[in-house]
Amino acid sequence: MNRKHTLNYLTNFFPLQFWKDNKQLRAVCKELDWEDIASDPIQLLCYALRELMWEYDWVGLAAPQIGQDVRIIAVSSWIEKRKESKFDKQTIMINPTITFQSEKTFISEEGCLSLPNIIDKVERHHSITVRYLDESWQQHEQKLTGFNAAIVQHEVDHLDGILFIDKIIS
Repeated sequence: MNRKHTLNYLTNFFPLQFWKDNKQLRAVCKELDWEDIASDPIQLLCYALRELMWEYDWVGLAAPQIGQDVRIIAVSSWIEKRKESKFDKQTIMINPTITFQSEKTFISEEGCLSLPNIIDKVERHHSITVRYLDESWQQHEQKLTGFNAAIVQHEVDHLDGILFIDKIIS
């Protein structure tokens, strides 16, 4: 199957969810256990999240955004090296838990694939620590700052039925 057919399959099987009143986007997602993570459907979901995130040209995607009520997100990282800045490294986070949030915050403009044409200012913690499992059941703990921390906070909010519009500052 070529890439175009694969993406058509993924978008048909995992349709993007839209709008603030969507019950799928407002649901609190369930944690996965070890048996779930090893299952073929969850491995397919992880693959779909990663591929669709890049296909939609977005920096993160949460399972409820594609109709799944489980605690999985895909995120990319903003890398700054010398004179080059780019998005790099895709990470799947299963059962992500933010274990630390700095008191220091910052305000940035956010948007969401599920809420097209809405961009507004949201206050986020400047640095966080997130604990999660990867697709191979390995536990990780990662410290993130700035934009990378905001991406994870935004996606973890999705897992709790929270949309960025709920956090808009005036």
